[in-house]
Amino acid sequence: MPAQNCPLDPGTERWVKEHYTERRRTVRESTAGFITPVNEQSALDVSSEERQREYETRWADGGFGFMGSFSDLGTNTEANNTAAEFIRDKIRAVVSNPTIAETLMPTDHPVGAKRICVDTDYYTTFNRDNVILVDIRKAPIEEITPKGLRSRAAAYTLDSIVFATGFDAMTGALFHIDIRGRGGSALRAKWAAGPRTYLGLATAGFPNLFIITGPGSPSVLSNMIVSIEQHVEWTADCIAYLLGQQLTGIEATVEAENTWVEHVNEQASSTLYPLANSWYLGANIPGKPSVFLPYAGGVGTYRQKCVAVAEKGYEGFRLYREKCTG
Repeated sequence: MPAQNCPLDPGTERWVKEHYTERRRTVRESTAGFITPVNEQSALDVSSEERQREYETRWADGGFGFMGSFSDLGTNTEANNTAAEFIRDKIRAVVSNPTIAETLMPTDHPVGAKRICVDTDYYTTFNRDNVILVDIRKAPIEEITPKGLRSRAAAYTLDSIVFATGFDAMTGALFHIDIRGRGGSALRAKWAAGPRTYLGLATAGFPNLFIITGPGSPSVLSNMIVSIEQHVEWTADCIAYLLGQQLTGIEATVEAENTWVEHVNEQASSTLYPLANSWYLGANIPGKPSVFLPYAGGVGTYRQKCVAVAEKGYEGFRLYREKCTG
């Protein structure tokens, strides 16, 4: 999607600052942690002309808000196809070489099912004489050479190579800490078949462990700052409650964890996210279990669930006073 970055005019900057508190409340109650209006109509319930106008408006606005063009772009394949084809037409219109344009067009997953990128002149770059596009799906890179690299089809002389190696989303950082729970059990071992959490905040068998934006929370499907703040505030309130009650420990129950994992899976299966071979499912890490990692139910809904748990005396957790032993 086009980024459409531009300098803020003084009037807009002044208005945002005057309404900052209201805007902050809105993002906390929103679906993705952004102030993005969502068209409640289905993409299939309007005429092709009206659909085109809506897409053009969102495209001109730029950014992630495009997915709010219609209510069912993330849940209905037919509706999503209308958006995907609109985007492909935009690529065709910008990239002058039809073969390169076709190579650049995503066709193997619904739009939005992988992390959307925003661009400034990305596609026009491929019209330059000094830029070539190599499809490594058709000709994989086989080795780094003293002068550059070699694919299955050709050798390339390069001055610099930028390695984009990807990342082990949502579980990799935790596994590298080698977190241990009761009886010395390793988090990596417990999550060998996929992560299991309660609210994405805790996991049974690991007392007094609070996970910030962990698997089973909105995290990477949201404005991360909003989700991080919500988790930190919830955790701080929880610790204050424990100290106020002279409690020494808190631990998610297995029953609550099982129920939450089931709920997370249900939310994911109601969307198009599982149709993409993405890092949301750990697909970029060889051998990583294919499990949809974040919570797709929305930031506002998730916040309400966390608040309800706390208001019910941290329902789904076991609170205790005895000394915590490993």
